[in-house]
Amino acid sequence: MVEIEIDGKKVEVQEGSMVMEAANKIGTYIPHFCYHKKLSIAANCRMCLVEVEKAPKPLPACATPVTNGMIVRSHSEKAVKAQKGVMEFLLINHPLDCPICDQGGECQLQDLAVGYGASSSRYEEEKRVVVPKDAGPLISMREMARCIHCTRCVRFGQEVAGVMEFGMLNRGEHAEITSFVGKTVNSELSGNMIDLCPVGALTSKPFRYRARTWELSRRKSVSPHDGLGSNLIVQVKGGVVMRVLPLENEEVNECWLSDRDRFSYEGLNVEERLTRPMIKQDGKWLDTDWQTALEYVAHGLRNIRHEHGADAIAALATPGSTLEELALLKKLVNGIGSDNIDFRLRQSDFALSGAVAPWLGMSIAEFGELKRVFVIGSFLRKDHPLLAARLRAAVKNGAKLGILHASDDDLLMPVAAKMIAAPSAWLSALGEIMAAVSVAKTVALPAGFENVEASENAKLVAASLLSGEPRAIMMGNAAAQHPQASQLHAAAQWLAEQTGAHFGYLTEGANTVGGHIVQAYPQKGGNALQMFEEPRKAYLLLNAEPELDCYDPQAARRALDGAEMVVAMSPYKHGLDYADVLLPVSPFSETAGTYVNCEGRAQSFNGTVKPLGETRPAWKVLRVLGNLLDLQGFNYETSEEIRNEVLGVPSNTRDVQADLRPRLNNQATLAPKAAAAPAGGGLERLAPVPIYSTDAIVRRSPPLQQTEDAKAPLAWMSPALAEKLVVIEGDVVKVSQGSGSALLTIGIDKRLPYSVVRVAAAHPSTQALGGMFGEIRVEKA
Repeated sequence: MVEIEIDGKKVEVQEGSMVMEAANKIGTYIPHFCYHKKLSIAANCRMCLVEVEKAPKPLPACATPVTNGMIVRSHSEKAVKAQKGVMEFLLINHPLDCPICDQGGECQLQDLAVGYGASSSRYEEEKRVVVPKDAGPLISMREMARCIHCTRCVRFGQEVAGVMEFGMLNRGEHAEITSFVGKTVNSELSGNMIDLCPVGALTSKPFRYRARTWELSRRKSVSPHDGLGSNLIVQVKGGVVMRVLPLENEEVNECWLSDRDRFSYEGLNVEERLTRPMIKQDGKWLDTDWQTALEYVAHGLRNIRHEHGADAIAALATPGSTLEELALLKKLVNGIGSDNIDFRLRQSDFALSGAVAPWLGMSIAEFGELKRVFVIGSFLRKDHPLLAARLRAAVKNGAKLGILHASDDDLLMPVAAKMIAAPSAWLSALGEIMAAVSVAKTVALPAGFENVEASENAKLVAASLLSGEPRAIMMGNAAAQHPQASQLHAAAQWLAEQTGAHFGYLTEGANTVGGHIVQAYPQKGGNALQMFEEPRKAYLLLNAEPELDCYDPQAARRALDGAEMVVAMSPYKHGLDYADVLLPVSPFSETAGTYVNCEGRAQSFNGTVKPLGETRPAWKVLRVLGNLLDLQGFNYETSEEIRNEVLGVPSNTRDVQADLRPRLNNQATLAPKAAAAPAGGGLERLAPVPIYSTDAIVRRSPPLQQTEDAKAPLAWMSPALAEKLVVIEGDVVKVSQGSGSALLTIGIDKRLPYSVVRVAAAHPSTQALGGMFGEIRVEKA
């Protein structure tokens, strides 16, 4: 440690730290623009010049290393004169845009100009002009003349997002930040550049000219889109969500947000919002009141139970539903006498149901400090943007990443070892890694694996995994959705036990872990897949659009079309063909609730705006429905009461800090089985869920739907397969699966295995196809 003095205060800091870090430690503010605690040091704005004793001239605090006994003055006459000189240069070319600038009121340049700017300018020449640019639907670059070249956006792209999408051209007064020629910004983390920009050069395109910062009220919330549970600041004006920003939480999302979390709010106030209950009569949809709609539902459920038995009633919810909603839905269905409830809509193998309650297996902070990681079946960047960013930072610091997947996607970080194989070969690939580990560690293989030979790639993965610690093996979304998920789990668990690695799941939905805590799945009844394959008479759908949210949309659609009653509880008008009742329930912004994220952290939030029209929080709707059905225990006054009952904390607890980890478990007792010999060489489907198709809100956000990632899915295949089918890139092919087919354009991807055709799920153009894995047929249209 080194001791230095800043403005008369002594402080001890780590050797090699900069003066800026020492000043931050004692709460001394030094003005700056280019410095950011999460980015590398650029020292190109010079605003942080300070006086250092014995130094002939002021030095930049962000780039001056501390030395023992150093004396620094940040507000001396010499320092302030230097800072004012820098400010004069920064303002020479800055346009006088403050009255119309979106950054006005939260602009660092504006704030510092008050303290360090002169009241008039000595500069009389023409100000420079920078040509506006188009960076895509999320970031506006219309006013790049405001840019002060702090290069935060450039460094963020290179260092955090992993892709350099902005760069600096030219020199002197001709210098400008721009994207690559004719390219838009397509990173899944691009919106963070808007937050990082200290002036109004990069602004939010959807928010542009919508409100001034001082008109907005700020409310805390939690993201409903992925297992991380990013903390949000939701900004509201006139009862409408205007903007979403990150709420800094070092343990969860640091100070970042993925674009999905940041811009999905645009899907909250679209035309498709359902604002009144509706009932279908004689094939026509009629508006009605809540009393009538709920009595109609209660009457219909009673009739079906009377005529067909309680087992004919099924309830399905998405893992984006809150803890309280899932708990009451389960209580309602069980109260009727049925056991048919599930939230694991995209799962296909339920052999471990009830035996495991999957979670990350460690804290998010610990995940970012791993030295060896092996990820099985994950579209890492698109499924978990911010976990991928943590992993990218770890790899930069010497961690090694291994992957097993069916697609060699660019993860924007070095991959030390990988096995790219068709989904049906994942189990045998894990068997090979087990064989390699057994040789390296001289441990016996489980029965049935005696004849498995390790390939070179398997040996590389095993060697990488064994070469450092802490280490972890992670199951991704595709692995959890795989038809052999339980066998993959058993093999991965054996590997984790033998290598001393942590074992966990990168969980899919905002409340996947919460769904397991509530046990919102059948104890004996049919699981999500069976509820459609063996059709029921009545379906209760909570936030679910089964044709887009389920493993097999074909079976889902067949079952719903044939049901006597389908009740859709949703913020949106959907399912008009098969539903009988539409009940408008609140999205995350209009209800109170709790999500349990991948690390088992319960995060409660309140509604940020009033429910739109006659929309009601789903927990209230389910509570009233329980009362109408004369069920016991539906007398809750607040969502907190439900949460406290579920989590087993005192009923008057306001803020939950319960440690839920003891209730989570990744360890199964299933013995690993060697893979059977592969069947005939048909084509198989690999079905990613595109990042902007994951749930109902995201699918309806106009700016997100204009991005590169939201383009209509292609049928991706390897060059060898395209050659065999006599097709070229851009041709249209008929893709068939089960009883349905879709016409799709061909895309060529040399990183795919020969027998794999990559066709995205959760998109209207592919909803006629069958399961997310399995055999698929492709022929020229």
